[in-house]
Amino acid sequence: MTIAVLIVNWNSGNLLERCLESLARQRRHPDHIFIVDNASTDDSLTRAAAWLDPVGVVGDVHRVTLIRLSENAGFARANNIAARAASGFDGLALLNPDAFADAGWLEALVRAAEEEPSVGAFASQMRLDSAPDFLDGAGDSYHPSGRAWRNGHGLAAAGWSVDRAEVFAPCAAAALYRRVAFEAAGGFDERYFCYFEDVDLGFRLRLQGFRTLYVPDACVRHVSSALGGYRSDFAVYHGERNMVWTFVKDMPGSLFWWYLPQHLLLNAASLLFYPWRGQGLVALRAKLDALLGLRGVLEERRRVQRGRTAAASSIRQSFIRGLARPYLRLLTGSSRGGIRTRASKGASFRADSTR
Repeated sequence: MTIAVLIVNWNSGNLLERCLESLARQRRHPDHIFIVDNASTDDSLTRAAAWLDPVGVVGDVHRVTLIRLSENAGFARANNIAARAASGFDGLALLNPDAFADAGWLEALVRAAEEEPSVGAFASQMRLDSAPDFLDGAGDSYHPSGRAWRNGHGLAAAGWSVDRAEVFAPCAAAALYRRVAFEAAGGFDERYFCYFEDVDLGFRLRLQGFRTLYVPDACVRHVSSALGGYRSDFAVYHGERNMVWTFVKDMPGSLFWWYLPQHLLLNAASLLFYPWRGQGLVALRAKLDALLGLRGVLEERRRVQRGRTAAASSIRQSFIRGLARPYLRLLTGSSRGGIRTRASKGASFRADSTR
């Protein structure tokens, strides 16, 4: 199985260099690395020049291709550009410049892909770079109201399951996608720009009959939201807008009408909550822009649903249940949900983004 690592860079400072250093230490080296730079204005490429020029290799093992864009195209489009450039590879391993892979990261993902040929995507164990004994995430969960979150965020890694487990979607900060699955689902939706695009892709993979597997021994350390800013206006806007588009586009017809009241209630709760955090206008703009973009999203919905091969019942089984779960994080910042662990039944809820 041939693997290309895709990295999207935008003003990452010294993080890109650290990321490339971690790839140079891999026991299973990538066959190629593609870096798409979103018109960075900082010195991140200069700092990483030793890895890029003049020979274009990392660790004298694998080649590096740098693609410079003239504008910031966003995370979704930049990864699609990288995926097209990596057309000859079986697997697409996405790694953010603020994610630093353990030496066995890629080896574990490839082993899982070879042992589970029916699985379309693989999620990593992400630990907080600032507190590596704690999880940043163990794959993503999805609630039928439309909210998504990272499993295990903020929980002790030692208490989390050491077994592979099915999750709704991988966090694209550190994930492996089988090329055939990525292309069947249509890649990332570029209108999202960033945030929630990995949940949307995970949803569409499920609609195509592909599952996502969490691989606990594929471990990275992640400087969470280092570039977008955790709870920033930017993250809130894109997360709240893209959450609506994902529900409208991907939810199968019978489930759409059944869960629409929950989705509307969740959006109303968001508009009531964010003013308490001084971001009421940001959330309102996100919802208005979501409505303004619905025509294009509905057109895309028809294409997505026509291509669906999975039964609505199987999609429903992949959701996290419980009416209270999507709202507790808005009110208290500490709700639970997700796959079962040894120490806890749940995973922490992260409302703003999944990366």
